[in-house]
Amino acid sequence: MNKQNFDRIAAILRPLGLIPRGGFHPLAEDGVPARPDGRVAATVVLIGNAGPDLWQSFKDHDSGPHPLDKWCRDVLTPLARNLGADILFPFDGPPHPPFLRWARRAEGLSASPIGPSIHPEYGLWHAYRGALLFSQMMVLPPPLLVRPCDNCAERPCLTACPVAAFGVDSYDVPACVGHLRQPAGRDCMDLACRARRACPIGQDYRYNNEQAHFHMAAFLRNF
Repeated sequence: MNKQNFDRIAAILRPLGLIPRGGFHPLAEDGVPARPDGRVAATVVLIGNAGPDLWQSFKDHDSGPHPLDKWCRDVLTPLARNLGADILFPFDGPPHPPFLRWARRAEGLSASPIGPSIHPEYGLWHAYRGALLFSQMMVLPPPLLVRPCDNCAERPCLTACPVAAFGVDSYDVPACVGHLRQPAGRDCMDLACRARRACPIGQDYRYNNEQAHFHMAAFLRNF
């Protein structure tokens, strides 16, 4: 399968506010499960989003428990079937598929000082929503292999948090959650995490306020 197939996937995803997030040809250590018919996938293409485009497609479906997960399953399952692929989701499990490991294989991303993977264009304003498993080999774009944090001397993400929840290789979850539940935490709740907003990479992809609040509220419901 040539690169036209990857471009076709991009065109199909675009109206949904989704994008292909690279791919890889799995090795045994990648932990990609066999397809239902027992065949091993020859190509994995990750699906995700960056910036506010997904929100424009999803926002009217924000109801019920785990609405974004449900929406992703509802729209991507028939899409995968039409492409002749199987699909996995980050919320499948337990055990959950190792999407962060696959992201490093697909796009060569690295962890930011505050934890989430940083993209050299999207910054911290992106996510992975699914993985397409194909039985055929597909020509894929090469990983980016760019680490923007290596050239960031100031690292404002580590100092922007009002309760100093982030340190090098540490995240004080109780301090973060406690702050979000107080009136002083409205800034982070309504506009997105202040540490995340402080990163200079990907500012053009920042989530809008409605989208930011949706994700912050979903995070807080886990505690």
